Amino acid sequence: MGSCCGVLHLTTSRGLRIFRWPVIGLLAALTLAGVGQAHSQAKLDADYSVTLLGLPIAHISWTLAIQQDQFSAAANGATSGLMHTFSPGSGVASANGSVGAAQPKPANFALTITNKKGADGEKIVFSGGHAKEILDRPPPPPSPSWIPLTEAHRVGVVDPMTALLFHVPGNGNLVVPQACQRKIAVFDGHMRYDLQLAFKRLDTVRANTGYQGPVVVCSVIFSPVAGYEPSRYTVKYVAAQHDIEIWLAPLAGTRLLVPFRAYTPTPVGPGVLQATRFVVSPQSSAMNGN
Repeated sequence: MGSCCGVLHLTTSRGLRIFRWPVIGLLAALTLAGVGQAHSQAKLDADYSVTLLGLPIAHISWTLAIQQDQFSAAANGATSGLMHTFSPGSGVASANGSVGAAQPKPANFALTITNKKGADGEKIVFSGGHAKEILDRPPPPPSPSWIPLTEAHRVGVVDPMTALLFHVPGNGNLVVPQACQRKIAVFDGHMRYDLQLAFKRLDTVRANTGYQGPVVVCSVIFSPVAGYEPSRYTVKYVAAQHDIEIWLAPLAGTRLLVPFRAYTPTPVGPGVLQATRFVVSPQSSAMNGN
């Protein structure tokens, strides 16, 4: 099944399909972007709540680690509250790759979704700037209006986890308007799309546990490119939205901004992903056996 971006992707029961496009969504979303210092070390432990119309519908946990020139990340999530009663679902995702003084280079991405119908998974392997997907089951036959994927659509892309983490060059403050000014080419194993970000404002946040301080708020516009049905309601709805936001907080000890909050309109009301725990700590060198 296709994924869009970020954490909400982990909670893909039928009731959450409205989030599969950038809510930024975030979700499953989550992993790393590049680091300014080649030998930065940091670890993030974070928990997120997902609400629809203010009601809890899912929770997500995310850990990521940076050590020297490598990153690794893992996320797991499940539906909660009434959503779990009527449409239970859960998911796990992971990603790893290399980091340096620019954007990250993903190596592997994996996602498994479990619901009443069973488990469905995918992997993406990156080599030489090219992404190759490995799916547990073949996609259904496309319709005549389906916009097909080509090999060119798999070049120069990142996976949905790497897509939402942001390297900020230089040595100064990370929480600056320029952090939002970017266009990201994403391939989720099924679909190729672009995320166009732009600066909206600066704000402050406070997690129940961990980070409190400034964030930069970016608008996000979703543009489908290939691997989708143009008449599909979900695609048309999200592509038409101009109120999607992602709030980015700094990851201390690195040149990274990572998602703290995300907001998206949905056909039934506002959807929000919010960090409740956001704890950054130094990374132990024992991770690599040093």
